[in-house]
Amino acid sequence: MPTVQQPPRGGVPWYREVGRARWKAFFAAWLGYVLDGFDFVLITLVLTEIADEFGLDTVEAASLVSGAFITRWLGGAVLGAVGDRFGRKTAMTASIALYSCATFACGFAWDHTSLFTARLLIGMGMAGEYGASATYVLESWPARFRGRASGFLISGFSLGSVAAAECYKWVVPALGWRWMFYLGLVPLTVAWWVRRSLPETAEWRAAAGAGAAAPNPFRPLLATPLRATVNSLVAAVAAAALFGVFTPVGAGAVPQLAVVGGLALVALAVQLGGARGWVLYLALSGTVFVAFLYSWPLQALLPTYLKTELHYDAGQVTGVLYFAGFGTMAGCWLAGFAGDRFGARRAYVCTLLASLLFVFPVFAVADHLLLLGASLFVLQGLSTGVSGLLPRYLGGHFPTAGRGAGLGFTYNVGALGGAVAPVLGARLAEGRSLGGALAGLTFAGTLLVVALIGGDVPGRLHRLWNPDAPRDHLAAEAEDAGAAATAGREAPYRGAPGQGRPGREPPAREAPGGKAPERS
Repeated sequence: MPTVQQPPRGGVPWYREVGRARWKAFFAAWLGYVLDGFDFVLITLVLTEIADEFGLDTVEAASLVSGAFITRWLGGAVLGAVGDRFGRKTAMTASIALYSCATFACGFAWDHTSLFTARLLIGMGMAGEYGASATYVLESWPARFRGRASGFLISGFSLGSVAAAECYKWVVPALGWRWMFYLGLVPLTVAWWVRRSLPETAEWRAAAGAGAAAPNPFRPLLATPLRATVNSLVAAVAAAALFGVFTPVGAGAVPQLAVVGGLALVALAVQLGGARGWVLYLALSGTVFVAFLYSWPLQALLPTYLKTELHYDAGQVTGVLYFAGFGTMAGCWLAGFAGDRFGARRAYVCTLLASLLFVFPVFAVADHLLLLGASLFVLQGLSTGVSGLLPRYLGGHFPTAGRGAGLGFTYNVGALGGAVAPVLGARLAEGRSLGGALAGLTFAGTLLVVALIGGDVPGRLHRLWNPDAPRDHLAAEAEDAGAAATAGREAPYRGAPGQGRPGREPPAREAPGGKAPERS
């Protein structure tokens, strides 16, 4: 359902209508995404160097990329719940501190296991960054520009990846791969400085309500001492099983461990979603899983493909990654405007279908760097770039009181597709070209995502189980905001802590799974 479009205010350009305070809030969140992208792609750039030093094969090296995805579900749930209970700002600051320190620790790794362990901590921090920053921006910006806010925010990740590629060109040949990770402390200093004076969002303050009990999305898991104990064991089993799947620890039992880990996550999702929302939690997690399967094989293994099959040197790899990174940025911006104009689902489907025209041509180019770069620019802009709408798409399925935990959990459980993707790509490349394996995965995964999002499969399943559920909570908020503005009751966003919306009744408490609010 497209966001309700409110008329422009007196011909004021949209970027001025957003206001200085909202732009400041956006910049703080966007900077976190830039640093997130910088820290995350470091491992993809130095995989070949690490493999040479530690004596790893392609699959073992690819598992280091997977490591940061294994714990994302836990980080997304925990830090998302922190954001719902204590505020978006608190979760944003904690998440960036965690992944920056873990990135720094990667530089001291002495073997595959120690590096893999540090990557687990990085995944937890980055998961929290995604959920906390996305909810912060979506709740801070005017409802009619939330597609734009979503696309602009995700574009920061791509800029960070481009910056990492530039550092790779200068740092690794001179100082070695470890110094790429020592740079991980830079994000911590910058983020703490920028985010130190951010206000909380008005929507969270209204939902948390002065004098009311703070939201606790984990309440279903901790309702009784027995349930708390059992669910702690379930979470531990999920973490151990996933660790075994992606490390030599689980050799010989990978299918069994995958089933155990999957069932444990399903058990947690069913409880978090509740009687009305568990279907939604599972459906959204599955959709995001497939989305990672189409996008992450290429993102994770592109540098390896360029260096091993095309035999590009460090400078050429950096040049190609520039095209890919800036293409993704441009795609995120385009997706943001298209999402506001046509609706998130329609924009998602149309751009993904267009991207299919460029998947196989990208891997047909070998000796022409400029042509390869231009093809990747378009492909990444249309395929990966449209993921800029993913926060808007997911956030619309959850009410304010449970949005941080709901978005954080479903996105980051689905992000396990990013753990599977590079390993799957490496496995498929055994006995055939890596480029052909990446092209096949990208094409097939894209078609699945088109079917899931275009058919509104998560929403339809949720409404079959819970007929009273709104189609889009963020669109409903837009309608409320429009009605309040028409009545002259909506105060401008000043960015001052404690500022609410005078004259507006706080929203009713809603179940995390998306139950429609009850209004008197």
